[in-house]
Amino acid sequence: MAGPWEVLCVGAANLDTIALVDVMPRTDERVVAHAISQHPGGPASTAAVAVARLGVGVAFCGRVGADAAGQLVTASLQAEGVDTTLVETDGATAQSVILSCRESNTRAIATLVPEPPRLPAVPPRARWVHVDHAGYDAVAPHLADPGRAFRISIDAGNDIAGLRLAGVDLFVPTVEALRRRYGALPVPDLVRHAHDEGAVTVVATDGGQGCYVSAPDVPLTHVPGFTVEVVSTLGAGDVFHGALVAGLAHGFDLVEAARYANAVAALSCRALDGRSGIPTFDEVTRFLLDNGPQNPQGATQ
Repeated sequence: MAGPWEVLCVGAANLDTIALVDVMPRTDERVVAHAISQHPGGPASTAAVAVARLGVGVAFCGRVGADAAGQLVTASLQAEGVDTTLVETDGATAQSVILSCRESNTRAIATLVPEPPRLPAVPPRARWVHVDHAGYDAVAPHLADPGRAFRISIDAGNDIAGLRLAGVDLFVPTVEALRRRYGALPVPDLVRHAHDEGAVTVVATDGGQGCYVSAPDVPLTHVPGFTVEVVSTLGAGDVFHGALVAGLAHGFDLVEAARYANAVAALSCRALDGRSGIPTFDEVTRFLLDNGPQNPQGATQ
């Protein structure tokens, strides 16, 4: 999406080496891969690509190396229309090795820790600032500012050290991440704990089952996912986060935005990497018209 941006994604940008296998290897076992390829990845940068594909102006702030890997990662964002003015080129480009299992639709990831970005000030054009585990520290000082002009969205699928929820406008963990934080509780209790800590809106993702949404004006609601033919689920959560913010930026209400994000994440699973399957706004609109669930507004819990 070229032109002015309104969403800023802050955090990790990786170069992923992905192998597609039938079964996960056991210790000291060798398996044959169907394909091995390299693709840019990283939660916040993949979210930025999703936002751009869905027709919302977006910028990315992160750190990559001044090397071939960093150049490839940055060029891939620029090719999608993501503004990379705030990308820093010092340190090292984070890289990951990923085994994606075709039989079980699971994956195993070994990754280097990305260099955290520096963001002294949020540009005034930002309406949303979306951060992942690598970008949280750069944005955390703004959480206590009641006069800020932008809303903060947090991807909490990966654990974030020192995470504080007071001042978070949109908190998006997995159900599993909530249980790591609060214990083995039912979803309503998990979401209530997140609200009690200060998160205004909570969207808890549950893989192919969809997600649970809750806000001051929205009772806890389960929004079902979509069944698609899956090549790989790699990056689907990152895509969901970008699509959710894009939906809200488009003016959708919370349940509509969650259903929209479920559809975008499902469609992204049609490719081995986390990005090439991300649909455009028109594609996902057609998909939703053709695949409306029995209860498109979700089920109140």
